[in-house]
Amino acid sequence: TVIPADAKGLMKAAIRDNNTVLFLESEMMYGKTGEVPDGEHLVEIGVGDIKRSGKDVTLVAWNKMVYIALDAAVELEKEGIDVEVLDPRTLMPLDEELIFNSVRKTNRLVVLEEGWGVASFGCHIVDRVVKECFDSLDAPPERVTNAFVPMPYNERLEHEALPSVEKTIAAIKAVLYK
Repeated sequence: TVIPADAKGLMKAAIRDNNTVLFLESEMMYGKTGEVPDGEHLVEIGVGDIKRSGKDVTLVAWNKMVYIALDAAVELEKEGIDVEVLDPRTLMPLDEELIFNSVRKTNRLVVLEEGWGVASFGCHIVDRVVKECFDSLDAPPERVTNAFVPMPYNERLEHEALPSVEKTIAAIKAVLYK
């Protein structure tokens, strides 16, 4: 799990790409640390990464939600639940095959994203998985998103509105025990 290295590699790939690239970053991740290779390091645009292998459920997350996904996977490991955490790293193009192959292995999908669930990219991922992997799914996919409210300024209410490890664990258990 080398998310800072991914950020460096993706930024360098975006700069070198001849096409228009929109690079979004979360200032909430500026304090995150990790190994970053020296010198030239590129991450291919459109290629996702398995941040944690697992066999029971596929959990797709990107940007700072990857940290929540990994924390949830560690907690569930204590209960014997093996979560595969995927980081698509880029949303357009999306590494669909990475997601499809994982869902065909685990037979379950949870998408974790920061943002409202209405007309979100997570909706697109679920749509593509249902279309391409319907016969592999043992339960309807679940999504963990922001509450459909304006972002509160109160810190306690902000935590209620945002995705969390606890909400992610509940979604994973929902697809496992349906």
